Amino acid sequence: MSKKDFIALADAIRLGDIQFTPAHLRVLVDFCRSQNSAFKTDRWLSYVAGECGPNGGTIKVKGGAR
Repeated sequence: MSKKDFIALADAIRLGDIQFTPAHLRVLVDFCRSQNSAFKTDRWLSYVAGECGPNGGTIKVKGGAR
């Protein structure tokens, strides 16, 4: 899987109607790491939680900051 695929998976989790538990996310993390050894677990989990953008940076605010 590529970085693009991991972001798409995280987006599906973030926008879905199902609440994922930490155990669910751990299973997904283990799978993602098995698919790509460069997978960044902490960054991906932070993005799923809405704490950062898809590349690990700050979240962009629509309309810009004032």
